[in-house]
Amino acid sequence: MSSLNKGVSKVEVVLKWDPSTRGEPPHDLDIVAATFTSDAPVEPAYLVHFGSRSPDGTITLDRESRTGQGFGDDEEMTLELDRLGSDYVRVVVGVAIQQRDGRRTFGDIANPVLRVMEEYTELARHDFTGLSEATAATVAEFTRADSGAWEFRTSVRGFDTDPQSFGTLMGA
Repeated sequence: MSSLNKGVSKVEVVLKWDPSTRGEPPHDLDIVAATFTSDAPVEPAYLVHFGSRSPDGTITLDRESRTGQGFGDDEEMTLELDRLGSDYVRVVVGVAIQQRDGRRTFGDIANPVLRVMEEYTELARHDFTGLSEATAATVAEFTRADSGAWEFRTSVRGFDTDPQSFGTLMGA
């Protein structure tokens, strides 16, 4: 973190997992970010997912994989919190598993790992241990303090829902 007084300003959320075994349908995990205003603290103002970006360009999905194949991280999302409009007071980040070829849980995915990074500092790492029956999970929460600085906390909660419904559950 930059400093405790300054808060977090720009973070990257990166996700990696191993591809499904030969002959099995591919595993497709997606990073999802939900933004909230003080007027609607549990109803997302907008979601960023599946190759989209925020209306103001402050939250972008920079890399997306549908199989987990390749080198390095499979999915990468950038959150420029310091540029987010003052009416946004909370951002929740999660991961949803696409359910195209039948129900998949984190227990079905080999070696999923999510990291939250600010520059070269790892703020959090999660391997979805304890969420083996979940199909989606929140993993991080950023809240705007009274001073205007953004604060980070790990917020791991599992859900049994489809990706389309996950966005509305993230703020609860």
